[in-house]
Amino acid sequence: MRPPPCGGRKTRSFSLGFLALCLAAARCLQSQGVSLYIPQSTINATVQEDILLSVDYSCHGVPTIEWKYTSNWAVQKIVEWKPGTQANISESHKDRVSIFDNGSIQLFSVGVRDSGYYVITVTEHLGSSQFGTIVLHVSEIRYEDLHFVAVFLALLAAVAAVLISLMWVCNRCAYKFQRKRRHKLKESTTEEIELQNVEC
Repeated sequence: MRPPPCGGRKTRSFSLGFLALCLAAARCLQSQGVSLYIPQSTINATVQEDILLSVDYSCHGVPTIEWKYTSNWAVQKIVEWKPGTQANISESHKDRVSIFDNGSIQLFSVGVRDSGYYVITVTEHLGSSQFGTIVLHVSEIRYEDLHFVAVFLALLAAVAAVLISLMWVCNRCAYKFQRKRRHKLKESTTEEIELQNVEC
């Protein structure tokens, strides 16, 4: 029996090597970890508004999602959870936050104290993680401006009422003056006629 030609072994080892290389490349691509997308990195809101801190992630397996609030005074954990499980919400945000499986959270009835940086960290079960930041600016409704406008409109209404009253008084006075003038003119005309009659 003759040994098989050498070219067949090379082809077989080349295919096994190429297959191993493809599997290794696929494994590398899978282990690249977490990707995180934040569509809106800055949010402006007013007091008592409900806001959505929207994110989206992709990874292999079920990750751990954690949100933290950072301000000039402190760093505070808001919530941590794995999609499909119960969330661990901090006491300070117990009734003020709602979570979504894509990693987003919604804050209810925000106040000025909620302004700051919101940091999300998505950690894969293999240990790789990705974080992102959303900046929230919460401003008060300026009631002083509305108060100024209301006072200005009330003042204009008062001035208009005074002007209308003055016009009515002036009209009445002009009417009385004309009436008296007509009455005097009528009397003088009557006197002249009487004098003419007396002279005749």
